[in-house]
Amino acid sequence: MKSVNVRELKNNPSEALRMARDDMVVVMNRDEPQALLVHLSDEGLLAEDGVRAAMAVSLYRDGSLALGRAARLAGMAPAMFMQFLSQRGLSIMKGDSATLREDIETLDAWLAK
Repeated sequence: MKSVNVRELKNNPSEALRMARDDMVVVMNRDEPQALLVHLSDEGLLAEDGVRAAMAVSLYRDGSLALGRAARLAGMAPAMFMQFLSQRGLSIMKGDSATLREDIETLDAWLAK
């Protein structure tokens, strides 16, 4: 296991990522461990069934990835990923019912032109 301090990580994140390819890297802040960098190789953790989809769902739900990028991470077509989300009770629509009504009215007005 290797370690880097926060300053080293800030100044050269690429080096920390290179180090993580070989072994786990602990990020230290004032002699206290703060984070752990683990390389996600296609042959390792990412090759396990469902890991990519679970990561994609979590990152999409938290707003870190847009739908298309999350679908790509999951290895699915966007329509398939939307169905995957719906089957798990996750909404693909952002906003509330009032926003949705406004969007529908805007679309109807645009289509009428």
